[in-house]
Amino acid sequence: MSGKVRYIKSAVFPKDYPQHKFLEVVFCGRSNAGKSSLLNLFAGGKVAHVSQTPGKTRLINFFDFNKTYVLVDVPGYGFAKRERKETEQWQEMMEVYLSKRQCLGGLIIVMDIRRDWSQEEEDLRRFANHHSTPVVIAATKIDKITKTEVKKRILELTKQSQGLQVYPVSSQEKIGHEELEEFVFNEWIRES
Repeated sequence: MSGKVRYIKSAVFPKDYPQHKFLEVVFCGRSNAGKSSLLNLFAGGKVAHVSQTPGKTRLINFFDFNKTYVLVDVPGYGFAKRERKETEQWQEMMEVYLSKRQCLGGLIIVMDIRRDWSQEEEDLRRFANHHSTPVVIAATKIDKITKTEVKKRILELTKQSQGLQVYPVSSQEKIGHEELEEFVFNEWIRES
């Protein structure tokens, strides 16, 4: 279902969020997890800037996806070079967005399949759960390990995340995203 993705706008404060009639699906994760690459896979082309330097996304970026729902790319977490004040501003921006946005359809936690579930991911899972927001994991960079290791890591991440659905994806090989898109559409968008 990848297709036409159009940039809507970027924002920090709720007053600047776009007004529309669609549900929003949020891509969040560590700064170098591959959020922008995954967004580009959904789009079938380049709509989000992929940086070689982690932590470049500083705003909440909204994209119309086939006039069906809105993809939201948020700043990554866990980038050590950020100053404490900037980290606090990021946390506040994310808490406000995740707790106040009425059209939030679901949260995709994007993580490098080679990493273990961390406190940041657990905090996101709990926060989303508290607000009754569904969550799924996009395990990226599966091209970096063997197929046997991918299967093992999926089982480990499922267990570590307390049973969240895990979708293995490779932006490099352009695989796995269609299954994730299908899940998002069928479970979060069409069912709403």
